[in-house]
Amino acid sequence: MTAMADASAPAMLAVRDLKKHFPIRKGLLQRAGGTVFAVDGVSFSIAAGETLGLVGESGCGKSTVGRTVLRLIEPTAGHIEIDGRDITHLSKTELRPYRRQMQIIFQDPFSSLDPRMSAGDIVAEPMRVHGTARGGDVRKRVAELFDRVGLRKAQMDNYPHQFSGGQRQRIGIARALALQPKLIVGDEPVSALDVSIQAQVLNLMMDLQRDMGLAYLFISHNLAVVEHISHHIAVMYLGRIVEYTDKRTLFTKALHPYTESLLLAVPVPDPKVKRQMRVLQGDVPSPITPPSGCHFHTRCPYVFDRCRSETPLLREVKPGQLVACHLR
Repeated sequence: MTAMADASAPAMLAVRDLKKHFPIRKGLLQRAGGTVFAVDGVSFSIAAGETLGLVGESGCGKSTVGRTVLRLIEPTAGHIEIDGRDITHLSKTELRPYRRQMQIIFQDPFSSLDPRMSAGDIVAEPMRVHGTARGGDVRKRVAELFDRVGLRKAQMDNYPHQFSGGQRQRIGIARALALQPKLIVGDEPVSALDVSIQAQVLNLMMDLQRDMGLAYLFISHNLAVVEHISHHIAVMYLGRIVEYTDKRTLFTKALHPYTESLLLAVPVPDPKVKRQMRVLQGDVPSPITPPSGCHFHTRCPYVFDRCRSETPLLREVKPGQLVACHLR
C-alpha cells in the first residue's frame, strides 16, 4: 500500500515500488561480484505544502531515495511521478522542464558551493542554465532571493569562505528556490549546523513552505528535527519503509519495534524523567546480503519463526498508520 500524505489532496510527488540496486564489480575484468540493495521497494507520496520526514540509521538508504527521486541516480525499478506525470524513463531532454520543479538542499553547506564563484553567481547559475532570467533581471532576482532567505544584497559579491555555516546553507536554499520549484529534497540540510542555527534554518524552510506551497522530502536521522518540521514521517530500515504515519501518532503510538527503539534512544533533557531504555542488539546487516523475511528480525526483541521466512507487507493497521510487521 502506498503511503499517502493526504488521500484527498493531489500528490505533488508519488513514488511507487522504487528500487535502487548497485552492482559490485570485481577484478580487472569488472565481473559482477554481488549487489547492494540500497533501496528495495519504497512507496510514498507528498502533497503540495506538506513535508514527509524520512528517518532511519545511517546506511538505510535515505539519501539514495532522495537522489533517485530527483533522478540524480537512475532507479533500478519502480515509478516516480511529478504532478501526475511519470518521469522515471524520460530522456535528459524530456526531463529538463521537470528539473525546474524539483531541487535539492545538500547536507554540507560548504562543499556543495563552488569556492571559485561568488554567492550571487551561485544562486544565479540555475536561472542562466535554464534561461528563466537574463541580463539585469538575473541580479534583481538574486537580490530578492537573498532578502527572502535572510541575507543582505551587499553579500552577493562575497565568496563562500566569507560566510558562516548557517549563511552558506541559506545560499544553498536560495539556489534551490531560484527556479521556483514545487518539490525540494532536503538531504540532512541542518545536520552540519549548530543547534541554534538549525532552528533558524528549519523555521526559514517552514516559512518558505507556507508562503510558496512547497512540498518537502526531508531526510534526517535526528528525530527531534523531523518532529519539528514534518507533517508525516516514514521510518526506513535497510532499504525499506517499516512504518508510516503522521508525526503525532509516531511519537505517541509507534507500532514497529524498530521505531520504538529509535524513540527510546532519544535523550530527554530532564534528569528527573526516567524511562525504559532498549538498546538494539547486534549490528545493522549488510545491504549486500540482507536477511530473509523481515530485515529487522536479526535485531528484533519480538522475533518469531514467521519473521525469518516471510517478508511483512507495509499495510494500514490503523487509520493513517502503515506498518510492516507480523505482530501488528
